[in-house]
Amino acid sequence: MGWYGKLIGGAIGFTFLGGPFGAILGAAIGHSFDRRADMQDPSGRSSYSGNQSSWQSSGTGGFTTGDQAQMIFFVAAFSMMGKMANADGAVTGAEIRAIEDFIDRDLHLGIQEKQFAMRIVKTAAESSESFEKFAQQFYAQFHNQPQMLSTMFDILLKVSTADNVLSPQEEALLNSAARIFNLSDTQYERQKTKYYSNTDKYYSVLGCARTDSTDTIKSSYKKLVKDYHPDVIAAKGLPEEFTRFATEKFREINQAYEEIRKERNF
Repeated sequence: MGWYGKLIGGAIGFTFLGGPFGAILGAAIGHSFDRRADMQDPSGRSSYSGNQSSWQSSGTGGFTTGDQAQMIFFVAAFSMMGKMANADGAVTGAEIRAIEDFIDRDLHLGIQEKQFAMRIVKTAAESSESFEKFAQQFYAQFHNQPQMLSTMFDILLKVSTADNVLSPQEEALLNSAARIFNLSDTQYERQKTKYYSNTDKYYSVLGCARTDSTDTIKSSYKKLVKDYHPDVIAAKGLPEEFTRFATEKFREINQAYEEIRKERNF
């Protein structure tokens, strides 16, 4: 995460992010600043040479357009995870473990990045901003990139279903995200089937139904392979760690197609 090193360096601003994500990021950065300021070198001076104002400086500084998109995706993902975990009014140990497992098994974040991600989760869970506000800001950024919307929704499903139980509160947030992201009812149900049922799972991965024709399945497969090719996803600005998650989706698409092809013998 090239943007993370620049951000923690404290030499450039981030307020261009704006909205609820900007507020969450600012609070998380402030916490990191406090921890760094408490670190002392042998002479008794703080090991951090900056000052608090540097964390709040305006402008994009050394951030590239790619840095900005990756930062937004990262902050959005963990902010919405925080709200999802707090959907019923309390974040449980099981929910925290589910997010940590996602970080470790799917994203493979380093120790510092993991700590920062969990700080965002906690800050968002305690924030007065609604889940819908987070989803709306994410949609405003990526509304013309359906792969990014689908990937984010897949992440939310994965976290919400980690305990194999979808609470009414969690489902309400998923429904809100689907509406804000302009996902059809069919797309929502098919993505959910991937995590909640093995029935027709391979068809769901391809966004199809068992009753669809072979030509429809082939057409859907070709479109998905084109949309979710790792090179295409990387070019969209997805953070490297989340690209691994998207790459797994690409693998699942190919596996699903092969299973259906064998079943239908085409």
